[in-house]
Amino acid sequence: MTRIAVAETGSPKVSAFLDMIAFSEIGPQLLKVSDDGYDCLVGSTYTHPHLFTSYAKHPDILVPLNSLGIQSTAAGRYQMLHRTAVGLKLPNFTPESQDRGCIELIRQVKALPQIIGGNIRAAISMCAPIWASLPGAGYGQHENKMNNLMDAYFEALAKYLSG
Repeated sequence: MTRIAVAETGSPKVSAFLDMIAFSEIGPQLLKVSDDGYDCLVGSTYTHPHLFTSYAKHPDILVPLNSLGIQSTAAGRYQMLHRTAVGLKLPNFTPESQDRGCIELIRQVKALPQIIGGNIRAAISMCAPIWASLPGAGYGQHENKMNNLMDAYFEALAKYLSG
C-alpha cells in the first residue's frame, strides 16, 4: 500500500493505481521481501533482491541488465530513473516522495482524470510510455498483460475501500 494517505492521493482509485504500478514494476513476490518495493534496484528478483539502504536521495546506481544489453538507474517502488527523480525535484527518495513523484508522472501524462473516472485501461495505456512493464510500452522488456493489471488494480482498490 502507498505510504501517503488516500486523502493525499486524492482518491482510493489513485492509491490503487499506484499499487498496480508497483505490482507491474516490482512484482508481488519482490514486494513481500523488500520494503514494499520502495528500496528495490532495477534487476532485483524475489530470490535475489538488490536493495538500497538510504532514502536520503535516489541511489543513482547504474545497473547492467545483461539480458537486455542495457544499463539503468531505475530504483524504488515505481522504478524511477535518476534523471526522472531529479527532474521532479524530489526532496529525497523516501517512500512518501516516491508516491508523490509517481502521482506527478501520472499527472504529466494527463491520466489522473481517467483514473478518477474509472477508465483504468485508458490510464494504463497513457502511462505506458513511462513504465516499461505496462502493455504497449514498447521498450523491449517484459510487459504485463492488461487483465493481470486490472486484477491487481481491483484487488488494491478493494483494500482501500474497506478501510
